[in-house]
Amino acid sequence: MTAEQVLDITRLSIMTLLWVSVPIMLVALVVGLIIALFQALTSIQEMTLTFVPKIILIFIALLALMPFMASKMHAFGQELFNIIGGGA
Repeated sequence: MTAEQVLDITRLSIMTLLWVSVPIMLVALVVGLIIALFQALTSIQEMTLTFVPKIILIFIALLALMPFMASKMHAFGQELFNIIGGGA
């Protein structure tokens, strides 16, 4: 395995990681900001108010985005086998 192949695999791995994780992280960020704004406006400082809606909405986002994430992981696996096997 050449250094170029290692760099290709590393680049491909990082890009796949970003494509798979960023949508879920954005959902968590948006929900967290909305809940923080709600807590600041109402002066409610309940800890469970931040966790329960965030967990539920992340789970729903995971279910909705699972086909997209699976296709990205499948494409990553195929490309990895092509690189390792010496194919194009």
